[in-house]
Amino acid sequence: MVGRYGEAMAWPRTVVLNGDLGSGKTTASVMLAERLGVRRVSVGDLYRRMAAEHGMTALQFNLHSELDDKIDHQIDQLQHDIAASGQRLVVDSRLAWYYFTDALKVHLITDPVVAARRVLARPGDAVERYDSVEEARRQLAERSDSERQRFLARYGVDKSDLRNYDLVCDTTRATTEQVVTRIVEMLGRPPTASPATACHLDPRRVRPTADTDEAGEITVRHQASEFVAVRGHRRLTAAVHAGETLTPMLLVEGA
Repeated sequence: MVGRYGEAMAWPRTVVLNGDLGSGKTTASVMLAERLGVRRVSVGDLYRRMAAEHGMTALQFNLHSELDDKIDHQIDQLQHDIAASGQRLVVDSRLAWYYFTDALKVHLITDPVVAARRVLARPGDAVERYDSVEEARRQLAERSDSERQRFLARYGVDKSDLRNYDLVCDTTRATTEQVVTRIVEMLGRPPTASPATACHLDPRRVRPTADTDEAGEITVRHQASEFVAVRGHRRLTAAVHAGETLTPMLLVEGA
């Protein structure tokens, strides 16, 4: 199969994207669907419409959903039906990776302050409005934690465990085009049985653990919401000095 822009798509899989609030999921999913020539489905758009119908902000609706499981059941059934349809799609959803078992599972991350600035720059509405970067950062963190606790309680899954995903991309400084290119490259590879998660991270956001000239592939652990380098410090240092925005790294066990 050949994508709209000529990419050879040997493994025609659905792509599901989730990630940090303000990480650029919407922009990336729109561009990816256009590039692949497939339909995009956004569960986030549906969730925002439901929040508006209830006269609530996004954070209020998240907290309300913790008490009223009918909301999650409705969205769950929608995702289950879409997954069962067998269509090849791009799905923008916090929990699609849980339902689309054979999809390429992509998780986007970004620096919390960068995320806050992005959402603050969007046109405000009744569902999502902030008065400052700090308020946006705080509310985004509260919404994310509310979602995490709800998913843990109802599904027994932790969305913050990066080993749930095939590919993690850091959008802090990378362009949407760079991120989409990484996804398309990953999509063109045969699925593997390896549990390892491929990461393309901003090297400036990875904390080194040694001052050495150790060579080899950069491997990282994800702990306490940060990435820590455990091997490949020479390559990490070179990536920082070169001004790279997305550097290939491997997430190791024990993260």
